[in-house]
Amino acid sequence: MLHVTAVRGEERASELGGGRQSCPITVIVCAQNEELNLRQCLESVDWAEQVVVVDGGSRDSTPAMASALGAELVVHPWEGYAVQKNWALDNLPIRHDWVLFLDADERVSAELAEEIASKVADRGAPIAGYYVARRFVFMGRWLRRCFWYPDYNLRLFRRADGRFESRLVHETVVVDGPVGYLTNDLIHDDQRDLATYISRLNRYSSLEAQEIHRIRTGRRSGQIQPSWRGTWGQRRRALKERVWYRLPFRPLARFVWTMVLKRGFLDGREGLIFTILACITDWQAQAKVHEMTVRHRLGLPEATPMPELSPPGRQTDLVGRAGGSSL
Repeated sequence: MLHVTAVRGEERASELGGGRQSCPITVIVCAQNEELNLRQCLESVDWAEQVVVVDGGSRDSTPAMASALGAELVVHPWEGYAVQKNWALDNLPIRHDWVLFLDADERVSAELAEEIASKVADRGAPIAGYYVARRFVFMGRWLRRCFWYPDYNLRLFRRADGRFESRLVHETVVVDGPVGYLTNDLIHDDQRDLATYISRLNRYSSLEAQEIHRIRTGRRSGQIQPSWRGTWGQRRRALKERVWYRLPFRPLARFVWTMVLKRGFLDGREGLIFTILACITDWQAQAKVHEMTVRHRLGLPEATPMPELSPPGRQTDLVGRAGGSSL
């Protein structure tokens, strides 16, 4: 049975106060053990008429915080990134045509909120969804060069026209209709510590390795068709599958591309740490793909399960609040 703890309709509208206009949109946040991040995320969307947190089984104060901040709380065991989000689209009591998906470590800037409100109010525009640029903050510093900025993600779309592709990681929304691009940024600013971030990268490399192995064995997943002339998502998928996955020495290629060609050294020590960890993640994914190939050739069973999405207990606050020193 679907259990919803809610602040509904008129209650939420009245909480906005000060004559502030609410926006007829549903914001969905899929979360698990996100007590350090959730507050800033939910406070950044207090203008939305409906905010729903889908909790995947947290062992910290995430559920209590979601309810205290006025969100509707739905508990559903974690099933995977795309699966969890598609479950939300299929099962939540969504009240509006437009939905905005956020991660708990993201927040909507005031400028982006105003832009979203204007797009939702424009009923004449034949748009099924909008790409949003992500500004990545790492250890308190906006990575202008080391990250893939603007890193467009399709997050705002009409619920009847969109669905997440069935991919294990880095999933993208597939919409039936034309798309547009918003001009203001969504801010990614994870407040958890570096150890937690490294653990997540290890999980991502395992999932990415499975995707690469599927492609190499003719079992490609995901509905985004790679295309050099398509949307941002299609172009990026083409670059990844047709070029990046085939490159030898990918970690070295990433380091040279990021730190030299993109002048990532200007992002200081934080940029260097981020880039080295990204290179290590590339190397881990390559190693795990090789492991899968060897195990398959030798007829061995699948490897041990991947680590959890988040370790239990409370996390120390380091990644998002550490000072922005430079080299």
